[in-house]
Amino acid sequence: MHTLRDWPAAERPREKLLSGGPARLSDAELLALFLRTGLRGRTAVDLARELLQAFGGLRGLLDAEQTAFCAHPGLGPARYAQLQGVLELARRHWQAQLQREDVLDNPETTRRFLGSRLRHRPHEVFACLFLDNRHRVIAFEELFQGTIDGASVHPREVVRRVLHHNAAAVILAHNHPSGVAEPSRADVALTRRLTDALALVDVRVLDHVVVGEGPGVSFAERGMI
Repeated sequence: MHTLRDWPAAERPREKLLSGGPARLSDAELLALFLRTGLRGRTAVDLARELLQAFGGLRGLLDAEQTAFCAHPGLGPARYAQLQGVLELARRHWQAQLQREDVLDNPETTRRFLGSRLRHRPHEVFACLFLDNRHRVIAFEELFQGTIDGASVHPREVVRRVLHHNAAAVILAHNHPSGVAEPSRADVALTRRLTDALALVDVRVLDHVVVGEGPGVSFAERGMI
């Protein structure tokens, strides 16, 4: 039976990662490292390719519900639990980085963290990063769910949470489940309402990040705040 051990060392996913770093690996090769073993007659890379095709890519696999994930040959509750644990480690890694740094010094880390929290959600979620006077993260909270518009996001509740955390600034964020991160007119109007409301308590809105596929859209980078 053909296994990864039969491959040249330079082509095995683990050896490729150790010699050249994880960026050298394809999605299938990275997934094969997680799977470790394949099925009868199929290597871990073969299985990984099948899974990516079956779930429509890496995002589809990572976002899959437990029932759908576990129903596929080669997967199961143990691997589902392992994968969810890996994802949560990544989220906590980005959050730990943000808590040590001025978020304005590293906007890419901020977007990665917000993406890790919101990109996989099947419905719209509005959230806030609460920051201290050195623009380090105090807390991250999801405040509203459902269709995000001026009627469903209440400035009074946002102000209440800001005061609770004694925050000096905030970064607003929400996701577009469609994957298209382009801000809507409602997003722009909501940002203005919240900026005006928070200004009354001397709290700055530093950015509003719309999460979709890819890096997301920053209102600050577009000069919209």
